[in-house]
Amino acid sequence: MGRRLIRIVIPGALLLFALWYGSYYTTILVWELRKLFSWIWLPVLLGLPWVIRPLVLRGRASAGGTAVHVLGGVSVVAGLVLGVCWLVYGAYLQDRAYMERTTTVTEPVPDLAARSPYVVGRAQAAPHLGDVTGEIADITYLPDSDRFATLVERRGWLAGYEVGLVQEVPLGSGGRSQQRCEFEVDTADARIGGWFGHNLGRKISDRQRWVRFDADDVYVTCRADGTPVVVVPLKRQTGILVVTERPAGTALYDGRTGRLTITTDTAAVPGASYPLSLAARQREATAAVGSFSDWWFERSGWDASEDGANEGNESDFTLRYRDGTGSAYVTPLTPQGEASSVVAVSTVPTRHQGSSLAPLTVHRLDPTWASPKAIVALIKAEYRDVCCYNDDRVFEVAPTGGSSWTATIGSEQNIRYRVEGRGQIGGREVTCLKAADGALIRCAYAAPGSPEEQELKRREEDKRKTETPAAPPGTGDLSAYTPEQLAELNRRLSEEINRRLKKT
Repeated sequence: MGRRLIRIVIPGALLLFALWYGSYYTTILVWELRKLFSWIWLPVLLGLPWVIRPLVLRGRASAGGTAVHVLGGVSVVAGLVLGVCWLVYGAYLQDRAYMERTTTVTEPVPDLAARSPYVVGRAQAAPHLGDVTGEIADITYLPDSDRFATLVERRGWLAGYEVGLVQEVPLGSGGRSQQRCEFEVDTADARIGGWFGHNLGRKISDRQRWVRFDADDVYVTCRADGTPVVVVPLKRQTGILVVTERPAGTALYDGRTGRLTITTDTAAVPGASYPLSLAARQREATAAVGSFSDWWFERSGWDASEDGANEGNESDFTLRYRDGTGSAYVTPLTPQGEASSVVAVSTVPTRHQGSSLAPLTVHRLDPTWASPKAIVALIKAEYRDVCCYNDDRVFEVAPTGGSSWTATIGSEQNIRYRVEGRGQIGGREVTCLKAADGALIRCAYAAPGSPEEQELKRREEDKRKTETPAAPPGTGDLSAYTPEQLAELNRRLSEEINRRLKKT
């Protein structure tokens, strides 16, 4: 008996120790099993009689065995049917769980600051990396500093990151400040998806078990002293029968010392601390805003606008509030179905304190917008002299607050113009062409009393004053005229004499 116990206890203890020591793989295993259990618990529970049937049949009469056999078969069939039903209804409950912090309002979207399109920031990363030999792993917009960050992986299986690049891609400015920070490859040799001890995810699990992350949420920043910092927003699981994710702080990986710090203090994070993937999941869950039947037949909720105009960045724009109070993930929303007009705009803060979901606010628009594709067609029709030639095209049509949107025009290497508009494109609302830096050029139609109309009138008045010389101080004394006024008077006198001679 003692030997048999030893044979069972020792291998079991070694197995438990190996699972506990392998924190990275046990975390992945627990995450996947927990999600799997939330879907299959019902059919497993109802199928237990079928599993235990052979045990019950031992030592029993055939009649009793037949009854258990029938019970087991019925349980399996019921388990399969109810399991399929739970798969459907459980997905609806999961969406409802993600909607616990969602509110729908009719208030306008707060004013948002325009920025360079994401595809432009991505295109301008590679030319500024110089002699870097690695591969670009991620490009992220940093709203706090209004810059784009590029994270570059070092080539090789047992290697980490090579360099981080934070560059300014301004609208309408020739100067592009940039900061390049190098990783210490000997001490900071881990990266997301690395091998063995060079796996940053393994290091995070060693420090804090049961948290995971999305690789697309990871980004880099550069400190003032040139130290690169890899920021990894973390997530945790919650729930048993309905399993969802919640924020779990942020991991900061020092690119010089290799030190890993896990914090829940958003002030310590140099950029966005709330996972973008979690914000996107909350937005997708708005399909469950109505009843189960509405969710099943796709009669409720909203989708991100996907008509091709914002190709490369169709949803979750990271934008700063114009008053400097923070930033948000912003997405134009269309109703489910064939409609393509933008009827709402969702916002989720990029910074969030605590372990609960960040609030998602759906701002209903009145009036609604035309689709981004229709807006692009309008821009090409009304401002055909500036759009679009050679490599120029219309980039992101991004919401900028209230009922306004901003579209940028140019190439991936040079943003030349922006078009700002409000409301439906078929109405009398204003659409104005501006230089990339925001200087007003002209408007297709300036609404009476609007700031654009006042600005255009002021410019016209200034132009008229500069083109028309001032009236002379008197008509009797020519000595008071300036040389320019005398030349203008002589020109007008000659034209009048010629005109009268032609009549005679």
